[in-house]
Amino acid sequence: MKDYDIAIIGGGLLGSSFGWGLASRGLRTVVFDEGDNAIRTARGNFGLVWVQGKGVGMPEYAQWSLDSALEWTGFADRLIKETGIDVHYERRGGFVICLNDEEMQSNVNRLEALCRESGERGYEYETLEYAELHKRIPIIGKVSGATYCPHDGHCNPLKLLRALHTGYLNTGGQYQPWTKITGINPRDGGGFQLSTADGKTVASANKIIVAAGHGSPELGKQVGLDVPVFPDQGQVIVTEKTEALLDYPTNYARQTNEGGFLLGTSSKDVGFDLSTEPGTLQAISRQCVQAFPLLEKLRVQRVWAALRIMTPDGFPAYQQSDSHPSAFSFACHSGVTLAANHALKVTDWVVQGAIPSEFQAFHPRRFDV
Repeated sequence: MKDYDIAIIGGGLLGSSFGWGLASRGLRTVVFDEGDNAIRTARGNFGLVWVQGKGVGMPEYAQWSLDSALEWTGFADRLIKETGIDVHYERRGGFVICLNDEEMQSNVNRLEALCRESGERGYEYETLEYAELHKRIPIIGKVSGATYCPHDGHCNPLKLLRALHTGYLNTGGQYQPWTKITGINPRDGGGFQLSTADGKTVASANKIIVAAGHGSPELGKQVGLDVPVFPDQGQVIVTEKTEALLDYPTNYARQTNEGGFLLGTSSKDVGFDLSTEPGTLQAISRQCVQAFPLLEKLRVQRVWAALRIMTPDGFPAYQQSDSHPSAFSFACHSGVTLAANHALKVTDWVVQGAIPSEFQAFHPRRFDV
């Protein structure tokens, strides 16, 4: 059994971001990853690094998303320098396409609320009527208009996951795949021992981070952490590859660096069901073809469903255990957008042993009403 400074339970985008950031500081770290039989939220990701519209009712989250987006260029450059893996990050801004006037008004109301809540910091966005939108996106269909935010971008989320894993291993981090942690046992004198379902103790660590997605609630309660997450299913359509046609990511579709289009989005409460469903896929297709008529000519290559990590209000849940202060848990559905902050900033909190007071808005105690 090995002893580590920090053990991370979960090998998805959150766990990998933490692992890379901590190993880069020279800390003895281990990432435990359940394996491909786990619910792989990270691998069903749309790949947006998105600011627009996030944080109504919680200005701290709006600012946190913006801060991470502003870190992303340096973050992506550092990953390619250290690993040779290009995550294909681009930040040209992004558009929320509004198919009708009702969508347009609702979207503008949301952004105006963010402007009011942001106060002196301000909130950057632009409203475009159809004629101006058509100049920027010539393939746009008959829609009401759109809003634009200059801080939005996108990347290849699978390349991001690979780059984080590669960078983590290159800096001496230990990776344990096919290892599902089921037991967290506090040690006398501090720290923890981690065990698997067969009762085998596989590691000990001075600190732990629970970032196991839908597995976090069961793990967290063993060290006094209440992790309020539930699955929210999204389905995605992938088209055949074609020439570059869409320069910007949008809420309905984005074109990847490889030429295919990802089409979405949807949100369904179906528990842990990962089945795709024709009605949902048809609705996605109709919306995306209305926004971009040329998509009707492209063949569908595959479809998939994935389960987002959602909290009751959709905002992150970050916490440190009161009973075991060396235990932390982090959960959110914006693993791509927040990857830069998780790797570069949140890891500092863990090293220093406390979540800063200005981020207490993300504590799940906000649900205790």
